[in-house]
Amino acid sequence: MTAATDPTVEPRVPLTRERVLRAAVALADDSGVEALTMRRIAQTLGVEAMSLYRHVKNKDDLLDGMVDVVFGEIDLPSDGPDWRSAMRRRAISAREVLARHRWATVLMESRATPGPATLRHHDAVLGILRVAGFSIALAAHAFSALDSYVYGFAMQETSLPFGSSGELTDVAESILGSVPAGEYPHLTEFVTQHAMAPGYDFGDEYEYGLDLILDGLERAGGPPLPS
Repeated sequence: MTAATDPTVEPRVPLTRERVLRAAVALADDSGVEALTMRRIAQTLGVEAMSLYRHVKNKDDLLDGMVDVVFGEIDLPSDGPDWRSAMRRRAISAREVLARHRWATVLMESRATPGPATLRHHDAVLGILRVAGFSIALAAHAFSALDSYVYGFAMQETSLPFGSSGELTDVAESILGSVPAGEYPHLTEFVTQHAMAPGYDFGDEYEYGLDLILDGLERAGGPPLPS
């Protein structure tokens, strides 16, 4: 009996570009993109490093593919007249995806050879705005403003020195305790009366700021929403 006919032996899963990219994404999620090497990716897949080069040309091709995987996870609502809801859902989904892949934020718009999911994402966002009635210029302004906010907030969120309200309190108390009383009255007021208040979550600021941008796009000449 051979391995191919032995029911106790699991069949070998063929190596594909998708499997290589998914393994690389998982490794970056766990250890950071700096930890990526062909050898480590190959180890997680149980193959030799040289076999990966049948599916990815080099490190740049690997990063292009990984970014494409991340773009493919962002929800893209269908186009229609309610552009505001579509843009809002897309921005919220993007933040959730970037929170899962913290390494990806700085790479999302950096690739010179974007993959099909990346191109599909950008085309769909522009399509939603254009079909809704945005001029090309206003659609460009909207895309730029929204993406700057999404990526900027995600980057800020991942770099904060706290991850919970308890950690925030510890950091705030440490900072305030290291400066003379009354030296920074407005900052002290903000920290003690707002940031350290029960139930405060920095992440809640995201949707408030997002709605400010969407409000501004409406005032700038965005098409009227369906009643």
